[in-house]
Amino acid sequence: MAGARQETRAEPATADREIVISRVISAPRELVFEAFTEVRHLSRWWGPEGFTTTTRSFEFRVGGEWDFVLHGPDGTDYTEWITWTEIVPPERIALLHGESRGDANAFESVLTFEPDGTATRIEMHTVFPTKELRDEAVEKYHAIEGGRQTLSNLAAYVTEIVRKGVED
Repeated sequence: MAGARQETRAEPATADREIVISRVISAPRELVFEAFTEVRHLSRWWGPEGFTTTTRSFEFRVGGEWDFVLHGPDGTDYTEWITWTEIVPPERIALLHGESRGDANAFESVLTFEPDGTATRIEMHTVFPTKELRDEAVEKYHAIEGGRQTLSNLAAYVTEIVRKGVED
């Protein structure tokens, strides 16, 4: 009986509400983590291809908030809000992300930063309140591709910092 339990792994109860995206970035973990923690960095890479970010307020601490607007390439503005729920430098960041404080449809994300030789493996694990909200994010807002593009932008940004050998 015990052997059978070990062979069949149950999927987490949240599996149908999750999106997991990861990437290896050719930069030290501390720099990749810093790129998530300082607004001077975030405004340079955050968002999918063609998007820009305007920060209205930013306080990186547990309970702090990032209030910002994503500007789409088609001119559409998306009001966004994040509050940080856990910060373990340079290993982990947990957050709640919605359109505004109190958004009933806000989703939770955990970002982990693991050394991979001289590079960093970053993983974004996002859990939505319902399967329907997850499916809407994937189908209507292209969340998986957008997440991949965002990590690609991050990789390009921090790789350029490493190439230059200095931070601006």
